[in-house]
Amino acid sequence: MPVKKRSAASSASSKGKRHPDDIFPMVLTSATQELFGCLADEDVTGENPHKLLRKDDIIQDIKTRAAVSDFSPVKQIVLDYPEDELLLVFDRDFVYGQCFYLVVTPEAKDRILNPPVLQTEEVFKNEVNKTPEPQPWIPQGSEREVDAEADTETREKLRYKFSRVRRNFGSPVCFSDRNTADAKDGYLECASYQDSRFSIKQMQRDCGMQAVPRLQSSSAQTQWKFQRNVFTQYVPRQLSDEEKENVLQSDSLKKFCTSVTPRILHTLQQVQIANVFVDSWKALGAGVEDGDWAGKVYEDLALYQAFTDQKYTNNKKISTVNWHPTIYGVIAVALMKEKEERESESTPSFILFYSFSDPSNSQLLLECPDDICAFEFCPSDPNIIVGGCINGQVVLWDISAHVIHLQGTEPRSKKVSIDTDTYDLDDNKEKTPTVHYSALSAAESSHKAPITDIQWLPPTFEVTRTGSPAENKYKISVQFVTCSPDGWIMFWDLRVQKATRQPVIDAKQTTPRSDTFKHLDRMWKPLFRISLPKINTSGEYLPLKFSLEHYTCSGNKTEDDDEINDSSEVPDYSQLRLPSAKTLTALEDVNTKLYIGTEDGEIVYADWKPVRDESGRQHSGKPLHCYRVHDGMVNTVQRSPFFKDIILTMGSFNFAIWKEGVMEDLIIQSPSSEQICTAACWSLSQPAVFFIGKKDGSIEVWNLLEKTSGPAQVQAHVTDAKITCIKPWTASSKQHFLAVTDDQGLVRVLEIPKTLHSSSRSKGSSVKKYFQLEEDRLHFYLQKVDEWEKLKKEAEEAKKRTEPEKSPKEKDQPTVPSVQEWRDHQMLEESVLKEHRLWTPPANTQDT
Repeated sequence: MPVKKRSAASSASSKGKRHPDDIFPMVLTSATQELFGCLADEDVTGENPHKLLRKDDIIQDIKTRAAVSDFSPVKQIVLDYPEDELLLVFDRDFVYGQCFYLVVTPEAKDRILNPPVLQTEEVFKNEVNKTPEPQPWIPQGSEREVDAEADTETREKLRYKFSRVRRNFGSPVCFSDRNTADAKDGYLECASYQDSRFSIKQMQRDCGMQAVPRLQSSSAQTQWKFQRNVFTQYVPRQLSDEEKENVLQSDSLKKFCTSVTPRILHTLQQVQIANVFVDSWKALGAGVEDGDWAGKVYEDLALYQAFTDQKYTNNKKISTVNWHPTIYGVIAVALMKEKEERESESTPSFILFYSFSDPSNSQLLLECPDDICAFEFCPSDPNIIVGGCINGQVVLWDISAHVIHLQGTEPRSKKVSIDTDTYDLDDNKEKTPTVHYSALSAAESSHKAPITDIQWLPPTFEVTRTGSPAENKYKISVQFVTCSPDGWIMFWDLRVQKATRQPVIDAKQTTPRSDTFKHLDRMWKPLFRISLPKINTSGEYLPLKFSLEHYTCSGNKTEDDDEINDSSEVPDYSQLRLPSAKTLTALEDVNTKLYIGTEDGEIVYADWKPVRDESGRQHSGKPLHCYRVHDGMVNTVQRSPFFKDIILTMGSFNFAIWKEGVMEDLIIQSPSSEQICTAACWSLSQPAVFFIGKKDGSIEVWNLLEKTSGPAQVQAHVTDAKITCIKPWTASSKQHFLAVTDDQGLVRVLEIPKTLHSSSRSKGSSVKKYFQLEEDRLHFYLQKVDEWEKLKKEAEEAKKRTEPEKSPKEKDQPTVPSVQEWRDHQMLEESVLKEHRLWTPPANTQDT
């Protein structure tokens, strides 16, 4: 639903103030603005608010529309105006109460169009150079409190007098070496002693005791200054000869020797036949081939590299991290300042690029208009990066001119191009190039809260203005989706929508920008947006994270599609035009539903495709389902890279796994954790493995094929601060990495061991059967709940029809349902687990 604008009266009362006599505030309707060519935010903007109107046109409008004309209140002022053109000013901030004001005198028009710049600068310099005069102190009573808190001396000072014999005055001084033991007056020893005036009486003591034979106490000529609670057993406890003979002749010892003798003989024979202590893995050479040192197989996450740049990361935290899709060892992180530093606006915001070749210095800087909460590389062209600011605006970069620098192939003698800037104060170091953003969305059309998640649409389809999926003829990613806790999910497009005029460039901006997206700068608006109204109550859900299905074309490919896919050249985005909806081919098999995690810990399942009401207008429909699973804010909503219908969500203290299409409930839910979970991600190589980052700096590795009650592995003390983001990356088939960031600005890259990234087809089929088993268990449980509810209602109705002649004990006795169904279910579960080799037999409690 569009937001209603405030009326002029309310605006005037809230923001208006008394206006000068040489201007007249006015309200112009959209028809009048279009008639005189002064449309708000198009013909006149905050940077260029002036518009000259011909006096004859205003008089003709007054004659034509009479009292309906917006200029009828200033009819006499226009007729008495001496010149042919009047100045109309766009009051964007409602300084004088209305959106426009008319300048009614020629002097005021000249003053507004030609402001006295030099005079203002001189007045400013005089004010700066003026020395402030001190003002007299006026006491208000606080001096009494200061005097009361002051530390004053209350004791009488001691006086010491040092003197020497008068005959020694003026005598020569001769220094020599001597031993302190020879001279008694050479030094004064201050030995420690026990103060008898101070003692602590011990009332209770915890100590260990052991039964020992009675001993005779004795003393020695030793002095214990520090007593300790210790004990020592220096006489061993031994069996007597009779006890030893009874044990050797006992039947239990004979049975034990008889039972273990065959196993010992078998073990001795195996040692003689083959060496059981040889390292078979090292003998095969598999460990050396995979890069493990000395053939050893590591099962823990090992630190591979650490990145930091104290110049830019000081007192900043990392909000998100992304690996470069094509360049090896390049990782980008977005920095976020503290709240106090952000309000002061003392330092700029950046996205830093690190490389394995130089971990201590950043390789490239992306200048940001504000702190970035989320950013993503374009799937079709990694040189295009889109980010979401904390103020709700969308920002776009083009780093195609700096790819050679990131790859490390740029010669050292090559100078930095003109569109770069440096913030390095040390001239001896190589300066880091800075890339300015290419486009920034319009503030009035952007989100009103921080953008918390960004995802690109796949190149297989695009979304029209009405929210309908259609075939993407360009076969490249040109659209992306953003969400924010302001309640909106917006779809954006990079292509030229219509003929737009050149935006006004700020006079303070002296560095040129890339011309690829100049048609979007300061005029970028979302293509399509949806809201998330609550299902049963008023209000809206506040989205933080979302996940949509990556659609894959199922139809037949044409020759043109093959030519587009085979071409390695990326087209110029400035030449692409937004096609008309009539020329696009609608796609009916695209899944328009998405999972959304909210600020209140809810998981919402909604459809972005709008619905039509009775009047035929399109609007955002209510979500299909809403589940309250997590206790705090949802920080992860991610689909499995192996199964497109499996979704992992995580809140503050637990995680959940969902299966799209199963609308009754989740299929897996973890127990509550002691530490707050801050980040999670799926493994890119094993479908049953995912990683969870904690607030205490540890990482948990979960493997659903091993156990679901707890993590398969815990990596403690990965960082000393809260983990903010984790992101896996596959460098090669034998090298997998996991990037971990914290709120102290440090990036750590961990190498994933082979036991966690080696996969096989059997694991994929086992995980798929496991998810199916959990789905069957959920359906069975819900079916039994419905049956029990039905039986309970039937029993209550039968009880009402019959006369109550039962005793009070029988009335209070609850009805016990039959357990035959549960036994059948346990047998079915046991058979399925044995089939997948996941069955663990119960422990045998009988004595051996």
